[in-house]
Amino acid sequence: MYKKQNFAAVGLLIFSIVLSACSSKKEHTASETSADDLETQTWEPMDKFHLLMAESFHPYKDSANLAPAKANAVAMADAAGAWLNAPLPEKVNNAKVKAQLLQLKTDTETFVTTVASDDDKAIGESLNVLHDLFHEIQEAWYSDGEEHHHEH
Repeated sequence: MYKKQNFAAVGLLIFSIVLSACSSKKEHTASETSADDLETQTWEPMDKFHLLMAESFHPYKDSANLAPAKANAVAMADAAGAWLNAPLPEKVNNAKVKAQLLQLKTDTETFVTTVASDDDKAIGESLNVLHDLFHEIQEAWYSDGEEHHHEH
């Protein structure tokens, strides 16, 4: 009988904890968003461009393989254009980010032309410029007054 009472008490305790945890969750409204929440928010056009940049830049950085960058050149230019034309989240809705996005669009268009030249040295240099500019824009998104370095 003692074991049944302990089992029932443990079961009741677990049920109470689960019920308490579920009922104490607080829904966040847009005005209650904290700095920690910004890390979990997404900026979809940035994320789309980031995927293309990662697919293009890592093979070049890791083993001087420019094939993925060449294959993704037009897609990166298209993604940069879509990003430029997308509404900006309030946090990054400023002249500096707008100028950087315009520069990214221009530089990705130049990159498409550079890829067509088949000059691997120029392609690599152009890809590095794109990568650095992308990270400047990404930094504006993740910035909370401190520098964050997102490594590739």
